[in-house]
Amino acid sequence: MLEKTFYKQLLKRSFGIPVKIDFWDGTSVAYGNGEPRATITFHEKIPVSAVTKNASIALGEAYMDKKIEVTGPGARPIQEVITSAYQQAGSFLKDSKLRRFLPKQSHGEKESQEDIHSHYDVGNDFYRLWLDDTLTYSCAYFTPDNPDDNLTAAQLAKVRHILQKLHPQAGKTLLDIGCGWGTLMLTAAKEYGLKVTGVTLSEEQFRLVKQRIQDEGLSEVAEVRLQDYRELGDQQWDYITSVGMFEHVGKENLGLYFKDIARYLKNDGTALIHGITRQQGGAYNGWINKYIFPGGYVPGLTEIIGHVEEAGLQLGDIEMLRRHYQRTLEIWDQNFNAHREEIQAAKGERFTRMWDLYLQACAASFESGNIDVIQYLMTKGPSGTGLPMTRRYMLTEK
Repeated sequence: MLEKTFYKQLLKRSFGIPVKIDFWDGTSVAYGNGEPRATITFHEKIPVSAVTKNASIALGEAYMDKKIEVTGPGARPIQEVITSAYQQAGSFLKDSKLRRFLPKQSHGEKESQEDIHSHYDVGNDFYRLWLDDTLTYSCAYFTPDNPDDNLTAAQLAKVRHILQKLHPQAGKTLLDIGCGWGTLMLTAAKEYGLKVTGVTLSEEQFRLVKQRIQDEGLSEVAEVRLQDYRELGDQQWDYITSVGMFEHVGKENLGLYFKDIARYLKNDGTALIHGITRQQGGAYNGWINKYIFPGGYVPGLTEIIGHVEEAGLQLGDIEMLRRHYQRTLEIWDQNFNAHREEIQAAKGERFTRMWDLYLQACAASFESGNIDVIQYLMTKGPSGTGLPMTRRYMLTEK
């Protein structure tokens, strides 16, 4: 009875859509008017102590273990429920009292390598099932010519959008920090005539990019290093890109990350840094830190700008791409579930439920405005040095 009373109080003010709650004893309660947009079924009691310690971990683990089920008429009921919860002022997702415990984090070089290995070295074959043909694992960019779901086209558009913002000049050099599977750096070499260096801590990514460089005959203009970005020595580059990287360095290292950007950038050089940012201030998520991105931290917008200033860099442009990442995640989840049986056979049901929850929950976080993804264009020198006077050049198709 105590648990049921607790959950009724917890959930009754958490949703802006009609939701039905089915409890473990066969009883139900409905919140909101009209037909339920989602049904949350508790197959077992979830200890109150676990929820008050950290709600995201307790409820996320309960979903992974099939103690909770979320169903509804829509294609992504979890996303719909979480979006609604983020948009409600009284939601348990906004209650700081339910985030008292966070997994321990460390961001030394050894720990960073372990964190990257735990996520990105799950296996290239796994990511091939639900990413696009380029294996790009970051926010796509949907243009008027491709507003819907051609994900490969949208990812290539994102890469070109980033490179176009740099106003790159053929023959100059580019460093891609956290190069992933190499699409950005190799596009820069092939289409913009740049000499490129990519760095990653993922052995799976390193091997694939190295093979791509060889297969595509780019050995004279492209190299990939299996190396921590903090250990690149005294070399400098004309341009730096870093996509989906600063979320992994940790709050305590964020300022050092931007100082390293400045250190590796030539005078009057240009950098484009693309990463998940909260406009409401920095935050952790206990469940994502424990199961998906160990060591992850989403910084706040003013926090980022402060570090850019402290590093001696100047901002030239900021662009928010929140809705683009929401759409990207929705396509990823659609692709993921199209291969659900195959993934479950290879990785197990708990792993499969964990990843489906992760993709839908992240889509919800972007949809609700809980998080954003922002591109920061910056120069080492006065803002806009070496760039055209207006933004028109950014929109020129390559």
